[in-house]
Amino acid sequence: MSDLAGWGNYPRLPSEQLTPLRSGTIPPLLASRTGLIARGQGRAYGDAAIGMAATLSTGGLSRMRRFDPDSGELTVEAGVTIADILTTFVPRGFFLKVVPGTKFVSVGGAIAADVHGKNHHRDGGFGDHVVALRLMLPSGESVTCSRHLNAELFHATVGGMGLTGIITEATLTLMPIETGWLVQETHVADDLEAAMAALEATASHTYSVAWIDCLARGAALGRSLIYAADHAGLADKDRFAPARDPFPPQRRPGPSMPSFTPGFALNPLSVRAFNALYFKHGARHAATPRLVHWDPYFFPLDAIGHWNRIYGVRGFLQHQCVIPAHNARSVLAEILDRVARRGSASVLAVLKQLGDSHGLMSFPLRGYTLAMDFPIQDSLFDFLDELDAFVSAAGGRIYLAKDARQSRATFMAGYTGLDRLRDIRRQIGATDKLVSHLSARLGF
Repeated sequence: MSDLAGWGNYPRLPSEQLTPLRSGTIPPLLASRTGLIARGQGRAYGDAAIGMAATLSTGGLSRMRRFDPDSGELTVEAGVTIADILTTFVPRGFFLKVVPGTKFVSVGGAIAADVHGKNHHRDGGFGDHVVALRLMLPSGESVTCSRHLNAELFHATVGGMGLTGIITEATLTLMPIETGWLVQETHVADDLEAAMAALEATASHTYSVAWIDCLARGAALGRSLIYAADHAGLADKDRFAPARDPFPPQRRPGPSMPSFTPGFALNPLSVRAFNALYFKHGARHAATPRLVHWDPYFFPLDAIGHWNRIYGVRGFLQHQCVIPAHNARSVLAEILDRVARRGSASVLAVLKQLGDSHGLMSFPLRGYTLAMDFPIQDSLFDFLDELDAFVSAAGGRIYLAKDARQSRATFMAGYTGLDRLRDIRRQIGATDKLVSHLSARLGF
C-alpha cells in the first residue's frame, strides 16, 4: 500500500499497486479484490486512475502486436503509449488520427478517457478511430468489443474511465503522412469574440487551437493566439525548407523540473508578465505560414520533464469545461472575467472547438472547451464551484480525466449517459469490483 496521485499531484491517496506483465495474469488479481481500477501512465489529472483499494498498472502490457500498412490498422497492448507509436511510425510515414496534449498517455488510458485533440471539430475523439478492443470483464473473461460486436459495451468503454473492465489490447487506424512537418499559421485575436471567430474561420484546417490569455481584462478579455495547422506534404516541405529531412529526428528530451517550485513563484504579477510576453512574441509570427516539427506543435509541455511541479507541493487543479455552441460566447466571457479578476490562473490556457462524441460517457459536446490550470489555494474550491454553476446552467460539463473535485450534482447534470452506464456495470458485475476514487466520489 502506497500513496498515488494524478498529474495534478492532488489528491494523494493510498492504494495497493499491482503490476501484471501479461494479460493472462490479471484474472486472479481481479478475482481476489474489489475496488480496483486500471492505470496507464498516470496522466489523468485527478483521482480517476486511483483505485479505492487497488490500482492495476498496465505499463507491463507494452507490446505492439501487428501492423497492416495497407489499411493502417495497428494492434497494440493497452500499455503502449502514444509516444511509442509516434516514435515507431512517424519515420515510416504514419500518424495517429487523434492525439491529446501529451504523448505520454497509454492507449488504454486514451480510450478510457476518449481523449480529444486539436482536430475534434473535424475528426472526433480517440475512440472514433478504435477499430476494436479486448476488454477483461470483472469475471476475468476477455471479450472483443467493436461497433459491431458487443457494441453497447464498446461505447460504454470508450470514455467510460475504466469502469467497464480492463482494456488489454486495441486496434487503431493510423493515417499516412508524407512528412513529419506541419504547416502552421498564427492568427491574433484581440478579444474573446475575435478568438472564437478565428477558430470558426480556421475550422477547415486539420488542427486549430487557441492559447488564451485568461488574465487579460476589459477590452482585451479573452485575447488569444490561434494556431491552425495541416500535415505538410512533400511539396509544402520543399517550398518552405527544401534542405530539410522529410522526417526530422524526434525532439530530444528537454530539462526536467528537479523539484516542486515554491508556491509563491506563480503569482498574478509573474503570470500576467509571462502572458504579455507570450502574446507579443506569438503575434510576431502572425500571417506568415511556417514549417513546424510535429512534436512541439502537438506536445509543447512534454519538452519539460515533470512540468507539473511548477505549481508547488500542494499541486494544481485543471478546470476543463465544454459549453454548447449556442451560448458559449456569453458563458465563456463570464467565466474568463471572473478568472481574470481572481488573478491566479495558469500561463497555459487553451480554447478549442469540439464536435459531437459517440462514447456513452465521452466529454465532448458540439461547442467550445476551455481548459485552465490553477495552483491549489484554500479559496480555490469554492471559486471552481462557482464556475461549475455557469457550466451546468449552460448545459455543459466538466472533463472527467481532468477532474478532482466537481460535485455529484454538477456531474449528474452534465452526463446524461450515467444511468445506462450504471445498468451496464451492474450487468457485468463491475459495481463493486471496479471502483476508482473518481467513481466513488461522483456516484457512478
